[in-house]
Amino acid sequence: MRSDCATLDRDEPGVTDLAIFVATSGHSGMDRIITNLLPALAEQGLRIDLLRIDRHGPYLATLPAGVREVRLGAVHVDTSLLALVRYLRRVRPRALLADKYRVNRVALWARRLARSETRLVVRIGTTVSHDLAQRGGLDPWLERVWIRWLYPKADAVIVPSRGAADDLATLARLSPQRITVLPNPVVRPELAARAAEELRHPWFQDARAPVILAAGELAPRKDFATLVRAFARVRGRREARLVILGEGRKRDNLMQLAAELGVAESLDLPGFIPNPYPYMARAAVFALTSTLEGFGIVLAEALSLGTPVVATDCPSGPAEILQGGRYGALVPVGDDAALAAALERALDAPAPPAQLQRAAQPYTVAASATAYAKILGLVGQGTTKRFDG
Repeated sequence: MRSDCATLDRDEPGVTDLAIFVATSGHSGMDRIITNLLPALAEQGLRIDLLRIDRHGPYLATLPAGVREVRLGAVHVDTSLLALVRYLRRVRPRALLADKYRVNRVALWARRLARSETRLVVRIGTTVSHDLAQRGGLDPWLERVWIRWLYPKADAVIVPSRGAADDLATLARLSPQRITVLPNPVVRPELAARAAEELRHPWFQDARAPVILAAGELAPRKDFATLVRAFARVRGRREARLVILGEGRKRDNLMQLAAELGVAESLDLPGFIPNPYPYMARAAVFALTSTLEGFGIVLAEALSLGTPVVATDCPSGPAEILQGGRYGALVPVGDDAALAAALERALDAPAPPAQLQRAAQPYTVAASATAYAKILGLVGQGTTKRFDG
């Protein structure tokens, strides 16, 4: 076992176990993954560098022991290539984890240019063919070319669901054996404690009108417009309220739609909430209405808190999380009538919380951290604790 990291020069080649290179908005699904996964990996004694692009993040208010922030000095992923090459040559981490299209592309090029022996694992958190189909111009074609050429050069490719794996294998012309399905790290010990924190929103104090909750970027692929239409149907038959957590460019459109449907006074868009779990725990039902998901982190989080859920059967995660509808209704994408009916069934006959919580057990942070350490080749590499493999 090596000496404690505090006694070592972290820029000495080979001292750093893992470099994590991601670029996020500060409140995306990947931020949640990093927030959950990073402390769990650090607890194993791994020495970790979190590589940062200016104007991206933050991921964590404080970094766990053994984790340091490394700023690459670039303002965009596309301009970070040379900085990453220099980092790989200087530090020579044992493994590099990258996520998302551009980051993966830069990481694969950087390792090649640095002539580095660092193990490189890339991750894609979406169903790629469906995601690219929503883009215009030459971008989808170019991305396919990059994926087919570069991804076979990675040591491993991670996706969060079997549907996403099958899709990527076909698109990238990769053997399915080269792709590893690692469910997102969602359920962590402190989740229940955070959910128990005080919630001052008045709607959650009024038992006469159950609250339907959703969360995510107010963007087209989340399709909250269908949710608002479904809610209008529900509201026409019973008392209910709708709260959608998140920010995005579709905010004004959603409020206008709610006004046109006569439900604006029963809809609240409070924006991005750093701790959404008190809302999830107290909601009558949680709704995911996306047209596309690689996994569906918020769905697993709601289940872990015992909250009934309804989801669209979009590619690729929700059907897997809900086991084909066993733990929550699945409805066709964009079908507001079917969604309204499913929401009412969940309101009238909610599933037992313990049953829903069992559905979230495969997504514990501890299990995910162990799986990530294995695929990164870092089992037993920590300074204070070892994985049992």
